[in-house]
Parts: sequence; structure tokens; C-alpha cells
Amino acid sequence: MQEQELVNEIAKLVVEQLKHADVCNPKDRIPVGISARHVHLSQADLETLFGKGYELHKKKDLMGGQYAAQECVTIIGTKLRAIENVRVLGPVRKRTQVEVSATDAVRLGVKAPVRLSGDLVGSAPVTLVGPQGAVYLKEGCIVAKRHIHMAPEDAARFGVQDKQVVKVRFESGRGGTLEDVPIRVDPSFDLEMHIDTDEANGLGIAKDMGYLIK
Repeated sequence: MQEQELVNEIAKLVVEQLKHADVCNPKDRIPVGISARHVHLSQADLETLFGKGYELHKKKDLMGGQYAAQECVTIIGTKLRAIENVRVLGPVRKRTQVEVSATDAVRLGVKAPVRLSGDLVGSAPVTLVGPQGAVYLKEGCIVAKRHIHMAPEDAARFGVQDKQVVKVRFESGRGGTLEDVPIRVDPSFDLEMHIDTDEANGLGIAKDMGYLIK
């Protein structure tokens, strides 16, 4: 094969591979939010921790009607290892939920499964301590599974739907691709991917942008 023919063949192979590669389109950019450890409380558990009739005090608005409260609690694991000053998010929920990173779980000495919010059956036990009392949870501690929030109009623009699983590519920091990322669609949501501190540190990113890949 002549040299020019070889070059042409290589060029064809490269073009063909690029057709099937994960290409980062600027139109497919997703803002990324890094979620630190936090707690959602039921009204009953809120009153046990902070006193009868207690109400949370809003510190900062978040998406979907949620907010970061001024209140914090201490999480204690099964080996009496503790993490203090963990932010409570409001409003109150039907069931108390504790979200930590995998590193936090090791520090607490608990085996917290990777789950989407609300999926608590068989999750890890922890104790929460507040200024007025303590609550033992037989289950309720999870490592939050990475996911993307978006409104219906965003889903239409990206050509995706609720519960669809996608990949997200990062070109900044260390670079890399996160797979198995479910999409959650709701009119109250702003477009944002949520990852935890472990994932952010592994990718070497702070507040950044990723690229949605279907």
C-alpha cells in the first residue's frame, strides 16, 4: 500500500470512530452542584431533637421548594464515631433521611448503600443528636446516588425523559465520565446535576459544567 493510501485509510478509520465516540456538544452542558452531607427530618424527629412544636429556620433557598436551614445536628455511627455540624434541609419530610459521602460512611463506621433520595429500605442505622434530644434510626442513612434534576422543558430540549439513565462527561479538572446517572424531571426543578464531595474530588472539579451523553 502506498503511503498516501495508508494515510487515507487511517483518516477513514479515525472519522468512523469519531462518529461513535462520546462527543461533547456545547448545547448539552449541564451545571453541576456538589452536595455535602445533610439531613432531612420528619416533624416528630425534629421535635425530639429541638423541642416540642419546633419549626426550622430558613437560611438559604434551594431548588424544588427546599431550603438549607440554620439548624445542624450531629450524626453518630454504630461505633460511636461522630460527625458534627451537619446541616438540616427543610421543609420537614414524612421520613427522616441522612445523606453522606462514602468517605463519611467509613468515618462513621456504617455501611450506607448508594441510593436515590427516598429509597431507605435496608439502609444504614445511625443516631442523630440535637440540642434537646437524640433519635436512633434503624435505617435511613444513604450515600446519595448521583443524578440530574431538570424541568420538563429541559428534558424536551435534551431529548430525554424522567428516570432515563445517561452519562455525563467532564473535560475540566482531571476529566472523566460518570455513568449510570438517572434523570429526575419535575416542573419545580432547575437544571442541575448533583454529585457528592467524593465524586467532585475524584474529578478535580468545583462548581463546574458537565456534558450530557445519551
